[in-house]
Amino acid sequence: MKPAVPGTEALSGRIDALLPQTQCRQCGYPGCRPYAEAVARGSADINRCPPGGDDTIRELARLTGASIKPLDPACGTPAPPAVAVIDEEACIGCTLCIQACPVDAIAGATKLMHTVIAAECTGCGLCIPPCPVDCISMAETGESVTAEERRRRALNYRGRYTARTARLEREHSERRGAPRENAAERRKRATVERVMQRARQRLQKRGTKTE
Repeated sequence: MKPAVPGTEALSGRIDALLPQTQCRQCGYPGCRPYAEAVARGSADINRCPPGGDDTIRELARLTGASIKPLDPACGTPAPPAVAVIDEEACIGCTLCIQACPVDAIAGATKLMHTVIAAECTGCGLCIPPCPVDCISMAETGESVTAEERRRRALNYRGRYTARTARLEREHSERRGAPRENAAERRKRATVERVMQRARQRLQKRGTKTE
C-alpha cells in the first residue's frame, strides 16, 4: 500500500463535501467518498459525477485547481431528480433491492411487499438491476432543487450511507463471532428432522386410510 500523501485525507474530505452523495457508482467507484479520495490522490479526474453535473465540476475545479472540463460521457449524463418506485402488486418480497440500496431507503422484509421511502431515496437506481421481476422503475419528481436544498440532501444521504455501512460491518462482525454449530448439535438437529419427517408421513398415511 502506498503511503498517504500529506494533506490528502483533509482534501478528500473537502471534495466529498462537494459531492451529491447519491452513492450511485456512476463514477466507477463504490461510493462518493472513495471517488473523493481518488480525486485527492490525483488518480481520478473531477468530471466523473453525473448527478453533480457541471456545478460540481466547477466547484471541484475551484477547490483542486484543476481545469474545468465537460462531464465524462463514459460515466453517464445528468438527469432530472428522480426516485425509485416499486410496483407493489408485482413485488415478490425477495429483499434484493433492500440489499442494494446504499442508504436504506427501501422498507420491507422477506416475502413481504417492499416500498420506497421517497424522501430518503437518492435516485441512484442501484435497486433496479437486481430485481428479478422488473417491478422497480425511476420516476422524475419534477421538482426544481435549489443549491441549499441539494446541500441539505447530500448531508442526509451521507449520514444514512454512513449509518448503513456501520450496520453492515457490525452485522458481519457478529456473524463471524457467532459460535458455530458443533457435530453433536448437527446430529441432534438431523435426528429431529428425521423424526418429524416420519411423523408427517404417518399422518399422511393415516389420513389416506380414513378417506
